[in-house]
Amino acid sequence: MKAITYTQYGSPDMLRFTDVPKPALRDGHVLVKIHAVAVNSADDRLLRGEPRVMRLMFGLFKPKNTILGSDIAGRVEAVGRGVTQFRVGDAVYGELSGSGMGGFAEYVV
Repeated sequence: MKAITYTQYGSPDMLRFTDVPKPALRDGHVLVKIHAVAVNSADDRLLRGEPRVMRLMFGLFKPKNTILGSDIAGRVEAVGRGVTQFRVGDAVYGELSGSGMGGFAEYVV
């Protein structure tokens, strides 16, 4: 799948359009095909690694999670074992900052 990634802190020039593995579906999770993602100030701060104290959580010298994007909307592609609230085809939206971001991609779990 395609994603916009970054491997070092800096300006938007650090962003690259790359091929990455499609995320693996896990029990209790859903796979979402992303239709829209918002770009917000959190993405900019994480991209730049500012304020520097944030790097203690997100990667001291380089980012731990290389795909930004927390606010997403899309459609459920698959559901993991134990998921009862969602079905394939459901329209969904969500905020991913608690699960490592990843909205600047075609799919997210």
